[in-house]
Amino acid sequence: MSAARELRRSPPASLLQTVDRHRAQASLRLDPARRSELGQFLTPPRLASFMASLFQRLGGAIRVLDAGAGVGSLTAALVAEACSRPDPPTDIVAVGYELDAALVKHLSQGMRACRDACRAAGITFHGRAVRADFIAAAVEELSLPGPRAGFTHAILNPPYKKLGARSAARRALRRAGIEASNLYAAFLALAVRVLEPGGELVAITPRSFCNGPYFRAFRELFLREMSLCRVHVFESRTAAFAEDDILQENVVVCGVKGAPPGAVLVSSSNGPDDGPIAARVVPLAEVVRPGDPERFIHVVPDQAGKDVADAFARLPARLADLGLSISTGKVVDFRARALLRTDPAADTAPLIYPAHLDAGVVRWPRPGKKPNALVDCAATAHLWMPSGTYVVVKRCSSKEERRRITAAVFDPEVVPCARVGFENHLNVYHRGGAGLPPLLARGLRAFLSSTLVDAYFRQWSGHTQVNAADLRRLTYPAVASLERLGARTGDRALGQREIDRAVEEALGAGP
Repeated sequence: MSAARELRRSPPASLLQTVDRHRAQASLRLDPARRSELGQFLTPPRLASFMASLFQRLGGAIRVLDAGAGVGSLTAALVAEACSRPDPPTDIVAVGYELDAALVKHLSQGMRACRDACRAAGITFHGRAVRADFIAAAVEELSLPGPRAGFTHAILNPPYKKLGARSAARRALRRAGIEASNLYAAFLALAVRVLEPGGELVAITPRSFCNGPYFRAFRELFLREMSLCRVHVFESRTAAFAEDDILQENVVVCGVKGAPPGAVLVSSSNGPDDGPIAARVVPLAEVVRPGDPERFIHVVPDQAGKDVADAFARLPARLADLGLSISTGKVVDFRARALLRTDPAADTAPLIYPAHLDAGVVRWPRPGKKPNALVDCAATAHLWMPSGTYVVVKRCSSKEERRRITAAVFDPEVVPCARVGFENHLNVYHRGGAGLPPLLARGLRAFLSSTLVDAYFRQWSGHTQVNAADLRRLTYPAVASLERLGARTGDRALGQREIDRAVEEALGAGP
């Protein structure tokens, strides 16, 4: 089925409308504090229908897992999809896990609606609404000796919530050999483990698992046990869950357990109600680069994105080749609260926050809520960097900002000082703990501020954080090219078009 038809088809109305009424009723009654505690975001019907349409095979006797099932929207969508296929299943066994007692009542009603729809289609259906902690239940099942009947299909919209390092859930996961820092990664990892060989998984998750050290163990497990066959990204941060305040970009991932690696369909749309913006079938090596120890997942659904990736592949240098390093700012302000000062004084030195970044330069001091200075004393001696030219990058970008990476030059001629402190929400480029040559710093700032870098960064980073590890992973132009770019851009405040033109002229590459 084409990507356009997947997104525009109308699901069988009666079953999904029945279950969606349960979803609407449940959403009105959910306690916000309880919802936050459990990380609940219920699946809208169009999204559920789209996800169900991505299963390759739904014939024969199938066993379906819906973990974090809510009211059963995904199970209902899968049943509706199966009933509409030219070769429908003969038997469906569906198991939905849900911890919230109020939702389990709706889930049971949804299972009965699925039974009625299957009876009308001549399909045998057995559904179970299980009120249980899926993590605890799955870990216990995996620990049992002897063979067990695995699931043939798993369809998930797992809860989104961080897991504490010492939480009961983390301890349980470790007993199953799983390391996960977020509930959604834990649910997916366990779903993979309880699938039978050849079983299919379709799940919607935040895009954040595609990169970063916190999800490396999950990426390794998923890519080791599953053959990734589809990644669909929703470009809008709000369209997939329009009724909820979700700031993450969302992706739908599909895989087959134990299948040999093959081509991957990478596609994108604004939301589940929209036609696809782009779609490409690519080799797995384009999605997960061979030899990449981090196993980052690159989502590049169009040719323009591939051109950007190719441009980065041609860049010759890593930070070590440039003689540079990057570190997070040393000053954690709440630990030094008694030594923070709103205004500079004789016994202080400059303290730089993200709020001091303005149009590519650090402007200090600035009026506002943040301090401008830190007392220079024995207690803060380990927090300073010597005066010099540095490039600083915000560690967090707001969803409204045009670019993920916001870079600026700290210029000691603009901020005269003997030493400077950088707050922990900044990444700092330095050379051996000291400053950079000014021309190199200006070129690096322009490169990081380019549309080329922003477009490439978005291919594998779906959240608003910009970690030092992410910036270390970039390839960079050679020193001579960066210095040429620095000479071209100088100290002037440039618009985006001017920056991009300068980068293209200096590097001979553009998006």
